[in-house]
Amino acid sequence: MFYRFAADAVLIVHLLFIVFVVLGALLAWRWRLMPWLHLPAVAWGIWIEATGNICPLTPLENGLRRAAGDAGYAGGFIEHYLLTIIYPAGLTPTIQWWLAGTVVVINVVAYGWLYILRQRRWRGE
Repeated sequence: MFYRFAADAVLIVHLLFIVFVVLGALLAWRWRLMPWLHLPAVAWGIWIEATGNICPLTPLENGLRRAAGDAGYAGGFIEHYLLTIIYPAGLTPTIQWWLAGTVVVINVVAYGWLYILRQRRWRGE
């Protein structure tokens, strides 16, 4: 029971981390120090996607699931949980590069807009 709960908790943390990587720049509009947490998370997410590596949370979740008597799964979190929702076919390196590029674009736009807003506020416009 504990291991199944722990595996589900890791799954939820993993999903929240992915959402934070993609949309965390929006939090920087409210909290000035958020980029210090968010930008390293973005770098990690981009590195994981661009290199085709598996996030360490995936083997942790698999180990907890096996300890609970369930079967683990092959591949990474995105392939197992999100890919079946978003993409009809398997995850390829090309798709991973597109995912990494999407994260970069979203965050460059969000931080660029934040920079412009703060510059205007600082100049009193």
